[in-house]
Amino acid sequence: MTAAAGFLLFAVAVIAANASFLSRRIFFVWQPTGRDKRGGWHVLEAVALYLATLALARGLEARAGAVYPQGWQFYAITVCLFVVLGYPGFVFRYLFKRGKVKEG
Repeated sequence: MTAAAGFLLFAVAVIAANASFLSRRIFFVWQPTGRDKRGGWHVLEAVALYLATLALARGLEARAGAVYPQGWQFYAITVCLFVVLGYPGFVFRYLFKRGKVKEG
């Protein structure tokens, strides 16, 4: 895989890992009525975006040459990396307090 493809894949992974936290719509299409989407939807979207990122990585690897077969260790590491890359979106959505806190 070339360096440009590696940088492209990393940028796509960062965006995909945070995308579910940046939108209130489910899969960027459907808005739940009267409330924010729940945590289960974030997990489902993250899994779908992780699989899309893996498909892109496999396509880039196939374009560069032969695809190397991966074991379960590869997928365990990439899932953990995807979760870590999504942490800024989680912090922005759930932990970052907006507005002033009332005193007293």
